[in-house]
Parts: sequence; structure tokens; C-alpha cells
Amino acid sequence: MRESFKVVLTEKEMPREWYNIQADLPHPVPPPIAKDGKPVTPEMLAPVFPMNLIEQEVSTKRWIRIPEAVLEILAIWRPTPLYRARRLEAALKTPAKIFYKNEGFSPPGSHKPNTAVAQAYYNRQFGIKRLTTETGAGQWGSALAMACKLIGLECKVYMVRISFEQKPFRKMMMRAWGAECVASPTSTTEAGRAVLAQDPNTPGSLAIAISEAIEDAVTSKDTRYSLGSVLNHVLLHQTIIGLETQKQFKKLGTYPDIVIGCVGGGSNFAGMAFPFLYDKINGKNLRVVAVEPAGCPTLTRGPFAYDSGDVAMMTPLLPMHTLGHTFVPAPIHAGGLRYHGMAPLVSHVLREGLIEAVAIPQLECFRAGVLFAQTEGFIPAPETSHAIAMTIREAERAREEGKEKVIVMNWSGHGLMDLSGYDAFLDGKLSDCLLSDEDLARSLKSMEGLPKPPNLG
Repeated sequence: MRESFKVVLTEKEMPREWYNIQADLPHPVPPPIAKDGKPVTPEMLAPVFPMNLIEQEVSTKRWIRIPEAVLEILAIWRPTPLYRARRLEAALKTPAKIFYKNEGFSPPGSHKPNTAVAQAYYNRQFGIKRLTTETGAGQWGSALAMACKLIGLECKVYMVRISFEQKPFRKMMMRAWGAECVASPTSTTEAGRAVLAQDPNTPGSLAIAISEAIEDAVTSKDTRYSLGSVLNHVLLHQTIIGLETQKQFKKLGTYPDIVIGCVGGGSNFAGMAFPFLYDKINGKNLRVVAVEPAGCPTLTRGPFAYDSGDVAMMTPLLPMHTLGHTFVPAPIHAGGLRYHGMAPLVSHVLREGLIEAVAIPQLECFRAGVLFAQTEGFIPAPETSHAIAMTIREAERAREEGKEKVIVMNWSGHGLMDLSGYDAFLDGKLSDCLLSDEDLARSLKSMEGLPKPPNLG
């Protein structure tokens, strides 16, 4: 009998706790600070986030229990299967064993509901009635719209304009789940009006949309803001991905040599990688690779600095790799990776040498996505295709070296709402969007005068 193509866990085998990597870092992450350089207190974050999530944000407890009410909703699609990509292996003629964790089974089609459900739950427990947020490609906006409907909250989503235009079906999904979705920048917030005054034809950016969503939250009654990536508690909620994956590899009786995930703000990558980094910190020999777009190369070309998470500088200053908060990325189709900053925890583990970072151009990623679809059947999101492209590079390296490596990637979402991008690629209408040194230098000027983070101890 042939070996199975996938490993499936039962609902009873779902992890009951999230893993918090802050408990095990060699050096602590520098704290968020205000513009005067003083550390941000939990009370300063209270107008934006509920206190129960703020407590998770600053926690250094290794394991945090997942509420039963959250598990009940996650069980709609979790645990997700771990697949062996045998047909892709054959096409590449590689001795490597390629596995992918399929996070495309959630109702919105990506990993994002893992934290959306948790955040909606904690806000509801705190007495909040309405959430605002931003979204790029729409996976996060779709996830929060669904979560809010299931939990019983109102939801408003500020969607980056270029993605609003490129991906109309995502906004339709949000509407179907009862959320209001608008193209950002808008004329209804001070932040949006300021951007439109400078450039009425701006494609928008996640930094702009974040400013609008936060402004809406702090000026509206019974409302808080919800972020789909970057922050510690968001990455915490996503670790259910890697924890499940570890259980699945244990069933297989093997362990990966290389762990790969695409990275924009950091949530899906951290969700897969952090549980494995726990093993690496404790002596396991493995490589962990974060893959970003060459058009928005935050980890590979952005300095580690204190910077704001949004263009209006309404957020605290975060210690992170950044391209500058005024940076407006090229309109690549991987809208979920078009963010100027990287999660402080992901930035920090790169500084610690625990992970590697690679930037890959758009066309190579689309070629990888098409090859994956034509071998494995599933059409990946453009974001996910970055992880696939790196997986193909590593599989080809294994072929050249004649080594049988075990590779696992986080297949973070399907691309069924992104077919216009594939259409443009197949028609030869896409090009690589590379960031020039001049544009990067111009954007980094926005950080002049900001405090500098400390060196590692």
C-alpha cells in the first residue's frame, strides 16, 4: 500500500495552548516606546486594544491556554492537514521530501482566522461591540468579518485601494459576513484626507489603512482596533499552526530540516516557525527561512530601528526591520506582503540568528505558484507563492547536492480570489517590481530623529 499523501489530526488532538516564544528568547525584545523614548505602558494602549489582549501582548509565560469558546470555532476547519507534495517533488526531480501545511481550508481561505476568532472573542469578553481594522489583499479583512459575525460584533474594514480594485471578490466576502469594507485612503478620516491631499491617485498602503482604522477606533464608542499581523499576541494565536505540524511530523516519525514561510507582517511565518524555533533554541539542528517580496524587502534591506507602524504615527514606536513608515510599496499582487515594517518578534529572531531572510521577485513567485497548481492541484495565494518559490529553490539545491532533505512550508492560503493576478501573469502583463536604492533612502528619511533601539546584550 502506498504512503499517505496527507497527515490528519483529530479535533481531540488540536493544541489546547498557544506557544509564546518570548519565554525562550536569548535576549528580550526591546519594548515599544513613545516618541519621547519612554516605554509604552499598558494603560497607553487601552484606547486601542482591550486589556485582556494587552496582557497577552506583554506576557512572557511560555504556554497560554486557548479558551474553549475559541477552540469550538477553530474546530470548524482545524486541525488542518499536512500534505506531502509528491507530484511537485517528481516535477523537480528532487530527492527532497516536500511537505506543506494547508491553511487554505478555513472559510475565508487562509491562516488569518486563527487570530481573528481569538481577538473577536477577547474583545467581546471585554464588552467591546465594534472592531475596526485594515486589510491588504483581503485575507485578514475576510477573516475578521467572519469572526465578528460568529462572535457577535460589528466590523469595519479599511482595504488598501490597489487591492480593493484588484480583488473585488474579497470585499464581497466581507459584505456577505456583514462587515463594511471601504477603499483606503478615504475622505472620512483625517489621516485619509491628508494622504489624498498629497496624492489623490495613491494606490494606498497598509500603513495608511492602519492609520485610518486606528483613528476610527479611538474616536468611536465601544470600538477597538484589531490588527492581523505584527503584534505579539497575533503571532501567539498563530502558533497553533506549527504546534499541529509538530504533532503531524511526530506521527510520520520524521522531522524537517528546513521550515519555510512567506512574510509580510509576520503572522503566518511566526505561526509555523516559532514552535520549531523552540526546538532550535533547545539544540535542534534546522534552518528556518522567511521569504518576502523583492518589491517590499523589509527584512533583507530595511534597517532594524524604532519606527511607527502607520503613516500618521498613531501607533507606538516598534523595534523592527522597517522601510520607513511613509513607504508605499509597488502594487504587487501579493497585497498581504506590502507592509513597510516587520513584526518585532520576527525582526528580533533574525537579529538573534535564529532565522534567515530571502527576498524573491514577483515573476519567480508566480511561476512557482503555477507549477504548484499544475502538480498539486491547489492554486496558492500570491503571498503563499513566495514560500513555494523558496521551497523550489531548496528542493533544487537538494537535487544538485544529492541530499534527501525534509522541507516543510506553510501554505498560508488559496488564490481563488486572486485569479486576476494569475490571468495577468499568464498573459505576460506582469513585471518584477524592484525597490531602488533612491526610493528606499527617500522613505528612510521619515525616521530621522527617532530613538534608536539598543544593541543585543
